Amino acid sequence: MSPTRRLSDTAYLSQMLPLPLALPLAELEVGQHLYWHLGNLKIHGQVFLSSWVVIGALLALVFVGTRKLERDPRGLQNFLEFLWDYLRDLAREQIGEKAYRDWLPFIGTLFLFIFVSNWGGALLPWKLISLPHGELGAPTADINTTVALALLVSLAYFYAGLSRKGFRYFEYYVEPTPIMVPFKIVEDFTKPLSLSFRLFGNILADELVVAVLAFLVPLVVPLPAMLLGLFTSAIQALIFATLAAYYIGEAVHESHH
Repeated sequence: MSPTRRLSDTAYLSQMLPLPLALPLAELEVGQHLYWHLGNLKIHGQVFLSSWVVIGALLALVFVGTRKLERDPRGLQNFLEFLWDYLRDLAREQIGEKAYRDWLPFIGTLFLFIFVSNWGGALLPWKLISLPHGELGAPTADINTTVALALLVSLAYFYAGLSRKGFRYFEYYVEPTPIMVPFKIVEDFTKPLSLSFRLFGNILADELVVAVLAFLVPLVVPLPAMLLGLFTSAIQALIFATLAAYYIGEAVHESHH
């Protein structure tokens, strides 16, 4: 991988959050991209292609692992059951016993998609697949993907709170005092920002470090950086899923006065 790698990373800051006013925000675009045009909408084709590869790999893994279920699990079925138990414990701990079952599929999907995306970006030879413009890479190395995932989390915890508490959910904004209202509103904007930029920044930085080391000192020196990148990629998937579960648990939690 060359340090001059064309990054599939376009950040349209004016489209990240629904702002009440049209602010003159800057537009940042790095590298060349494969664009698909749907009417007046312009989307990143290479992100969709790499995301479909990740989704296809996950579906194939689940299909093969659950095709012949056995009472005494072995091999891939054993791994999938271990993964299910781990994600179930994570969701139960963060969301609570009463509500975690409703949100376990969502939290599990987030974790698996981000984990496989991160590792796929580090392990799969994406450069062997040639595109008319740009190149394939980890979906999570594109800011549009991480912002979309973070906004999904925001919608999820709003829905979780409103569906369980109704309009009592908004009591959260005035607790412990109404002075906290503006701070709680700002917090609702900073949650998706922190989720998206943390994931995007770590994955993109890892790709850049490995690319530079591979260019300067090929073969041997980049290997420790790649191993460290695999570890941090797994940690980032865990952090994202844990925070998503925590936010949902915070929304459905019933405070006792």
